[in-house]
Amino acid sequence: MKLPVMNAEGKELRKLNVDDSVFGIEPNGTVLHQAYVRQRNNQRAGTAQTRTRGEVVGSTRKLHRQKGTGRARAGTAGSPTRVGGGTAFGPRVRDYSQAMPKKMRRLAIRSALSGKAADGQLVVIDQLAFETPKTKEIARILQNVGIKRSTLIVTSESDRQVLASTRNLHRTKVLPARYLNVGDMLNHQSLLMTVDAVRIAESLWAVAGAKVAKKPAKTDRKKAAAKPKAKAKAEAPATDAEATAEAPAKPKKAASRTRAAAKPKDDGAAKKTTTRASKAKGSTADKPKRATRAKAKATDGGDKPKTTRSRTTKKTEESEG
Repeated sequence: MKLPVMNAEGKELRKLNVDDSVFGIEPNGTVLHQAYVRQRNNQRAGTAQTRTRGEVVGSTRKLHRQKGTGRARAGTAGSPTRVGGGTAFGPRVRDYSQAMPKKMRRLAIRSALSGKAADGQLVVIDQLAFETPKTKEIARILQNVGIKRSTLIVTSESDRQVLASTRNLHRTKVLPARYLNVGDMLNHQSLLMTVDAVRIAESLWAVAGAKVAKKPAKTDRKKAAAKPKAKAKAEAPATDAEATAEAPAKPKKAASRTRAAAKPKDDGAAKKTTTRASKAKGSTADKPKRATRAKAKATDGGDKPKTTRSRTTKKTEESEG
């Protein structure tokens, strides 16, 4: 996007290329309104406060008895219905400030600048330089440029001479480019910016277009880096074939398998069967021993009654004798 640059005499000097992301976007009215309301709310002090009926100084006595007087029922003198009483729903001390995401604030400023440029209310001047404050000189410049109503003058840095020159002008305000805001741009009809102020605004609120421009370079580097890899891949089969042709043949792993297969697998099974048979034989060999032991116990048990009988016979004989 190009904007005309004018001098103090109101003549066009050249065209200035500006960033489209700052001065050429479609204004977002919703975000712009929200940013304006937020700025106005943040400027509120919020210190207004009224007294309720409980905060009013005075007696809390009932003015007169409830019945019998012919008058309306009345409570205390601090009632909101009485003069000098408290306020029912008055303002209280509160914070009116609102929060807004950074991206939305930046979008609001870009929308305001783009709206001014689209409506022809943005004027770019080459420079504003005064040796001494002169209100007549700044008024002449504004008239030559075509500004007749309220205007916001934006300089690159804070300039005391320009500020003192516009102090007595009605509905004219001076701001550095870094303090540009939505409220001042919408409260003034015209916007006068120097070339340096335009560049500062681009550096502050422009969308990161440099990163987008660097993307093709990155892809070119990737392609350039990928070409040698492709060549290496193409040459890799030939080198592998040559290496396999020159290297001696390695013994395959199947040979070990054949050796293992050649060994009789039944040896272990035969050993297991022999051990099991030997255990079985040992168990059968032990059986006769166990039988003889049982017989010996039986014979011993058969003799025991004889001994008892002999003892009893002896006792009976002694008792008879």
